[in-house]
Amino acid sequence: MEAELDALIRRADSADPAAADQLFTLLYHELHQVAERNLRRANGIATLGTTTLLHETYLNISERRGATFTDQARFLAYASRAMRGLVIDYARRNRALKRGRQFEITLAGDDSLQHIAIQQPESLEQLGDAVAELTRLDPALAELVDMHFFCGFTFAEIANLRGVSERTVQRDWRKARLLLQHALLEDASDATGAP
Repeated sequence: MEAELDALIRRADSADPAAADQLFTLLYHELHQVAERNLRRANGIATLGTTTLLHETYLNISERRGATFTDQARFLAYASRAMRGLVIDYARRNRALKRGRQFEITLAGDDSLQHIAIQQPESLEQLGDAVAELTRLDPALAELVDMHFFCGFTFAEIANLRGVSERTVQRDWRKARLLLQHALLEDASDATGAP
């Protein structure tokens, strides 16, 4: 099964639409779980259904240009990034906020972002912008965020996929978390006009 999956990923990576369709079908269950996680993290802000998000992601992936899928984890991370973007876009289109409402994103004090509180559409957008900034600064760290936070891979699984120690992944996670926290705080101060 793994050899078949690897062959399918290589074919999909070389822009074979039939292989991309098969890959999507083969990984449907995992993609459905990633879609559920992305919608749970949106905390009801985006009222998309899981299946709708999954199908929109399929359309997004089928139209992709320049992305590479070297393995299942990178395919799922790419799909998660596409889902995150769709959820943020949906929230932007459908929000109706009253003036003066504040928003808050809190990063847990531990080594996870699992307790992030997305309370309003701007919070979701702010998180998306912070991950986009992280992608610009360090694509590998942004991919780690996608794999751990949005896809739900454990540090051990990521270490195995990347061929590094779990400690290295944990160290990278702390760095990614700090960079995200900095971007979120900077964005919050820009939004409030604070120096």
